[in-house]
Amino acid sequence: MKIWTSEHVFDHPWETVMTAAMRKYPNPMNPCVVGVDVLDRHVDPSGKLHSHRLLSTEWGIPSIVKSISFTNLVSVDERLVYKPHPHEPHKTILTQEAIISVKGVSLSSYLEGLMANTISSNAKKGREALEWVIKRLNAEIEEFAASARGTMRNSMAAAAFVEK
Repeated sequence: MKIWTSEHVFDHPWETVMTAAMRKYPNPMNPCVVGVDVLDRHVDPSGKLHSHRLLSTEWGIPSIVKSISFTNLVSVDERLVYKPHPHEPHKTILTQEAIISVKGVSLSSYLEGLMANTISSNAKKGREALEWVIKRLNAEIEEFAASARGTMRNSMAAAAFVEK
């Protein structure tokens, strides 16, 4: 078993990062994710949101794993925790942990290391994808605001016309 961890600070408030995290897939940075199923989602008594999702992926398992046909003995359990930054409220801390297990082969430690490297690379792409989603969200908000401003101007102009 190998444990991989990472911490990253997003320069966005927690609410924005969480909205993006829930809308992260599909995205062009992570084409390997082909499906997302929510297995469980609840808010605990302390107000924390817990979302247990199953991601169906077709990602680059190292070729040595494929060549020796042990892909059914590979397990990756990943946990992501998003928290508001304790000292800077406009930032969010992401802590990631992956537990990698390869069973039944003498090269398991080596293969777990290869998998950890792949996960590290994919985690960077995942953070880039979250930034991409945040930019899309901000564009949607601006588009909605512009549309609302236009609608309000038209309504005010129509009301002014009716009054005259």
